[in-house]
Amino acid sequence: MFSTPFLDIPPLAAAAGTVRLPGSKSISNRVLLLAALASGTTTVHDLLDSDDTRVMLDALAALGCTIDRTDEAGLRIEGLGGRLRNPSASLFLGNAGTAMRPLTAALALLGGQFELRGVPRMHERPIGDLVDALTQLGCHVDYLGNPGYPPLRIHPVALESLALDAPIRVRGDVSSQFLTALLLALPLASHGGRDIVIDVVGELISKPYIEITLNLLARFGIAVRRDGWQRFTIPAGSEYRSPGAIHVEADASSASYFIALGAIADGAGIRIEGVGADSIQGDIRFVDAARQMGARIDSGPNWLAIGRGAWPLAAIDIDANHIPDAAMTLAVMALYADGPSTLRNIASWRVKETDRIDAMAHELRQLGATVEDGPDFIRVHPLPAAGWRAATIKTYDDHRVAMCFSLAAFNPAGVPVRILEPHCVAKTFPDYFETLFSVAEASRVPVICIDGPTASGKGTLTVEVARRLGYRYLDSGSLYRVTGLAMRRAGLDAEPAHEAAIADLASSLPLVFSEGNVLLGGEDVSDAIRTESAGMDASRVSALPAVRAALLGLQRGFRRLPGLVADGRDMGTVIFPDAELKVYLTASAAQRAERRHKQLISKGISTTIADLRADLEARDLRDSSRQVAPLKPAPDARLLDNSSLSIEQSVEEVLHWWQEVQPFESA
Repeated sequence: MFSTPFLDIPPLAAAAGTVRLPGSKSISNRVLLLAALASGTTTVHDLLDSDDTRVMLDALAALGCTIDRTDEAGLRIEGLGGRLRNPSASLFLGNAGTAMRPLTAALALLGGQFELRGVPRMHERPIGDLVDALTQLGCHVDYLGNPGYPPLRIHPVALESLALDAPIRVRGDVSSQFLTALLLALPLASHGGRDIVIDVVGELISKPYIEITLNLLARFGIAVRRDGWQRFTIPAGSEYRSPGAIHVEADASSASYFIALGAIADGAGIRIEGVGADSIQGDIRFVDAARQMGARIDSGPNWLAIGRGAWPLAAIDIDANHIPDAAMTLAVMALYADGPSTLRNIASWRVKETDRIDAMAHELRQLGATVEDGPDFIRVHPLPAAGWRAATIKTYDDHRVAMCFSLAAFNPAGVPVRILEPHCVAKTFPDYFETLFSVAEASRVPVICIDGPTASGKGTLTVEVARRLGYRYLDSGSLYRVTGLAMRRAGLDAEPAHEAAIADLASSLPLVFSEGNVLLGGEDVSDAIRTESAGMDASRVSALPAVRAALLGLQRGFRRLPGLVADGRDMGTVIFPDAELKVYLTASAAQRAERRHKQLISKGISTTIADLRADLEARDLRDSSRQVAPLKPAPDARLLDNSSLSIEQSVEEVLHWWQEVQPFESA
């Protein structure tokens, strides 16, 4: 998951491959609550691992549920059987409406004392209609802040005191989660020989989410009867029964981004596994909308295959009430259409993680689009190639805004897109960007080169710049050091007679760079290649033309999305001469020797500054005078003397230079 303040996505040109999506958030949190309320043990497979499910799991554990991991990566939940083990708790539920609303209803009936809180945005999301319905029953819920909104305090009530003779009335035109919360919780009160009836006031929105709720209740033994979408009846004597094991299907809302990807990108198409025609999720109907826009889609019970059909896409005018989350993706697809597209009946967008109508309209305009919006609609005009702008997209801590606008990187103008706070996707799809980059192809992956002499600090600088940008990194010096290590292990030395054999070893090094460590075939060789003798071997093998040629392709292969920071001695002159930014890091031999001395002493290696300085000066001379790729700055490199700079100061300078060569106005 990207934890950087922003993520720059370069212009993307094509996409092809297979993705397996994480589990559905809507299904995951419903299943977790039902498993907790049921008697017996439920094993949940393919559960979504995200911020929203984590806060639900934390809440259930605080209530006394026993939760264990299984050997098969499942989750085993020992249910409460309708009886609390911990009668009081203070629960933090983040911005998870699928946790806050159902838990409010369940805890109001379980007979304990609880406080429910969330992030500031959760305290702006309405819950008054649900609290009003619970108050009709005789439940006791206090607002701790603004009336109608969390945080809440729930007081215990006796189930036999509840007023269940008359239907419970709840509004359905603000959020379907209020009705879902009542449906999930009210079987707790169904033991008095009376059916429990819920009447929906007004037009019920997001009906497909209620279908998910009813489907899952049936799997846990609760057979709800419904009369259209206005009356729901929970039979007297209903009891939650664990199904023993349950699988969570992949998230259909998350599928919308990859359906759109297949529809707008050149390439062999996208295959999605884990969700398909048999899905119980309403957002699978996004497939119908994408087909209307021209996407070519095949499907099976548990898979989808998408390719570009009509191009440009066909404009669409659609009542999107049935796919409120996935419909956001249509708003970005509309940029690639042949006319204005209108999404109607989406008032629920305004009470989601952010006001999504305002957010989408503002960020689409940032891209250059003409957008009209109102209380319950948005109309998006397509963008001609000349109209696209390199935009910095504010995400409002809303995962779906971040994921939607990543698709704007496929624009015909070839401009990049900057996504602010990309880590917000952790709410439902922590690995979204990694998944996108695994199937997307860029016309050009950006590279920052940081070259310089031995012990100049370029390795530390490279790792930190890459971390701050969310880019991959290449420690080319490690390639030569690992080659030297492989050479020694093979019983060779850096002589012309062994050059071909060493080059053969170098061409297939199974290297991975991770968090400052170097892995060779899964073995961490970071310490083994950082000795002075390993450094000497690296310098010797780097002077062998066949070895340098063998490593050339290997190094260039590290240029992968979303970008690369490469450090070495010829990154900007030989390996990536077309890099967007080239930095030549310098420091005096005296300063470098002092730094290396501190480093070695900290590892218990005895040496002297004088010896280190002499060695560094000799190595500088050898590296700068070799016939093959001598150490020197690229003509267009920016010189950075870090003799008196801290690492943080050096990082900030490089990031400042990077910002200067980007088309974005600010980070």
